[in-house]
Amino acid sequence: MREGGRSSDSGLPPRRLPGSKASGTSAGEHLPSQRRDRPGLAPGSLTVLSFGRRAYHRTVPPPLAIDLDGALGDTRPLWNDWLAAAARVLPVDIESLPSDRGAAADTLDAGGGNWRTLLERFAEERAAVYLRPNQDAAAALRDLAGSGARLGVFTDAPLELARVALAQLGAARRVSVIETGTGALDRLRAELGDGAVVVRGRAELVAAAA
Repeated sequence: MREGGRSSDSGLPPRRLPGSKASGTSAGEHLPSQRRDRPGLAPGSLTVLSFGRRAYHRTVPPPLAIDLDGALGDTRPLWNDWLAAAARVLPVDIESLPSDRGAAADTLDAGGGNWRTLLERFAEERAAVYLRPNQDAAAALRDLAGSGARLGVFTDAPLELARVALAQLGAARRVSVIETGTGALDRLRAELGDGAVVVRGRAELVAAAA
């Protein structure tokens, strides 16, 4: 080497290795061509644009009116056992109540005191014994809700029992509307609008999500 750092052979200054700016990355972030979170989906790429168009034109299923007792979990055994237990404290003749739970609720409202509070407490304490979440039904609700379908539930059971049942079955956060008592289905269909599909059984619910 000669004095001044020049090569004794060529007279050129020594070569320097490329700095960080020449490596294809900038400090603290990746360039679009090297994004690691979504490989192959750089912003503005044809893949991203095509994906976006497919998502935008996705078909949303029609709203569903789901029978709580037929498709998700039968609440009548819990109701019947509550009636048997409440017969000792309610100021009404339990044996004379109508079998239709909507009509029975009307009778209890007229002279049953705080029967709704008693029913709710009884259901909360014992729901796990009577109602077990079903894997197929839960998956169907998840898929339908994820696809944008509006889901409603109807039952002739009182609202207090229906709410506890939906929570126990893991369906409460998937459902946007609950109608209970006499005429529940008609009110739910009016709420969901034209085109609502009535689902009365678990097999129908699973098929609707397929």
